Amino acid sequence: MTPRGSRLIILDRDGVINEDSDAFIKSVAECVPVEGSIDAIARLSQAGYTVVVATNQSGIARGLLSETTLSQIHAYLSGLVEKAGGRIAGFFYCPHGPDNNCSCRKPRPGLLYQIRDEYGSEISGVPVVGDSLRDLQAALTAGCTPVLVRSGKGERTLATGLPPELADCPQFANLAAFVDDLLN
Repeated sequence: MTPRGSRLIILDRDGVINEDSDAFIKSVAECVPVEGSIDAIARLSQAGYTVVVATNQSGIARGLLSETTLSQIHAYLSGLVEKAGGRIAGFFYCPHGPDNNCSCRKPRPGLLYQIRDEYGSEISGVPVVGDSLRDLQAALTAGCTPVLVRSGKGERTLATGLPPELADCPQFANLAAFVDDLLN
């Protein structure tokens, strides 16, 4: 359950919290936070938000990392946020590859529905912050509010053009800029 009085925010991981890599993030050593992201999550927590991560991790299906290694990466990010005075309430991930036809791989909304069910919380209008079109599409399908950051693959996403249904999607330089706007 979402803590009483808390509001939910859902973040993509690669490109939003940590730097993205076309070669995948396969170890803690490769997991480098996007500038300002750790502090931004801490500020969200301190402002009463429940921060949850929804991330495609097809590197598991591709044999590039194990679920144990993924857990270590997530523990590392959680530790950084805790040291900054915040908390990531949970990590939800799709371990499948693009050809597995699962319901949890974004742009499908399965991960967002898992979060809704886990936290017993309505997700309609909940911000979903991502750097790729598939993040925004999953948010839209689930009735959430898509938010694009230009960090990670965000600039590339903008360069390919957003579809008409996402033309009004709020855009920010990075997670820190989004949090600055949200909290001010």
